[in-house]
Amino acid sequence: MQIVTALGHALWMSFTMLWQIFWGLSLGFLFSALIEVAVSKSEMSKLLPNASAGSLTTASLLGAASSSCSYAAVAMTRSIVRKGGDFTAAMAFQFAATNLVLELGVLMWVLITWQFAAAEFIGGPVMIVVLSLLFRFFLKGSLKSEAIEQANEGIAGSMEGHAAMSMSKQQGTWKQRLASREGWIAISHGYVMNWSMLWRDIAIGLLIAGALGAWVPDSFWQKFFLVSHPTVAMIWGAFVGPLIAVASFTCSVGNVPLAAVLWNGGISFGGVASFIFGDLIILPILNIYRKYYGGRMTVFLAVTFYLSMVSAALVVEGLFQSLGWVPSERHTAVVDAAITFNYTTVLDIIFGAIFIVLTVVFFRTGGPEMMRMMEGDHHEHGAHGHHSGHADAHHHRQDPSN
Repeated sequence: MQIVTALGHALWMSFTMLWQIFWGLSLGFLFSALIEVAVSKSEMSKLLPNASAGSLTTASLLGAASSSCSYAAVAMTRSIVRKGGDFTAAMAFQFAATNLVLELGVLMWVLITWQFAAAEFIGGPVMIVVLSLLFRFFLKGSLKSEAIEQANEGIAGSMEGHAAMSMSKQQGTWKQRLASREGWIAISHGYVMNWSMLWRDIAIGLLIAGALGAWVPDSFWQKFFLVSHPTVAMIWGAFVGPLIAVASFTCSVGNVPLAAVLWNGGISFGGVASFIFGDLIILPILNIYRKYYGGRMTVFLAVTFYLSMVSAALVVEGLFQSLGWVPSERHTAVVDAAITFNYTTVLDIIFGAIFIVLTVVFFRTGGPEMMRMMEGDHHEHGAHGHHSGHADAHHHRQDPSN
């Protein structure tokens, strides 16, 4: 009976977290779909010819305008490399695509506080700068050439179909695309695809967060995070955050509920940031790096990514401590949430209606066929991009003049 009660408590905490974050997720995925249609990335490789400050800035902006799914970002990065984009700039894009996207900031704000959203958008560029410096000083030309040669082999990893669609050519101005019927069909497709890519990570993240929040006492977290030694705790949190992310197996927005639990338990402010940053070194993604770039480059990426994450977390911790922006309140709303009729309920109803409308449009305009095509033969899809029938499910997002 105690086991059933404990399971029920964990599941209830997971559900109340979902109740708190649903509208934020829906809003974030809608933002992402709008940006995906408005911003053309077909010439991305040409825009990233080297590792100069200009290329890194462009890579960061393009990444911020992309999907927050880590797997899709990794696949798009390989596409940039295969099309001749600079390797360092491509990795900068990958960091931005998972840490500078709007939906992640919205969710951090909703679940914890605005300071954590700000920390992500400040820490992201710091990570990119540190990473570019590490690459400049330690990445040997022979290792990079070996990795690019492996990338050109085209070995399948994950989300190549989404990468091909995101990298494909778009026609017309962003205003024409957003004003057209085809553009809004494409938005519905992008919105539903965001849910389809990330629902497993979100579900796993919520279940893990619910279980840890219900079963692990605060006293354990306080000892583990060295709460009684504030200075050491700040350093320890930054170093251990990405390692917890590796152990959690979730990525991107799926990590945010667990971040709220960790903050509630006593991890440092910078530790929360480094934990969120850690989604690019979880074990499934490291395995994709191995397929894409080879074993030696995978080890290099894991080490440099980790050092970049820790460095950015320490910078964020120091900056926010000096500005007095680190929140003093530990009990986040998502951990202590209860379902009542309030603004969250109203927003959930509104964005639930948006979810239903866009999902109906998705199913009525060839969305399922497009997804099957992407999952079934992504190489052909990337090369041709069109097929007849349902108003060219892929082509409609490219050409609003259809």
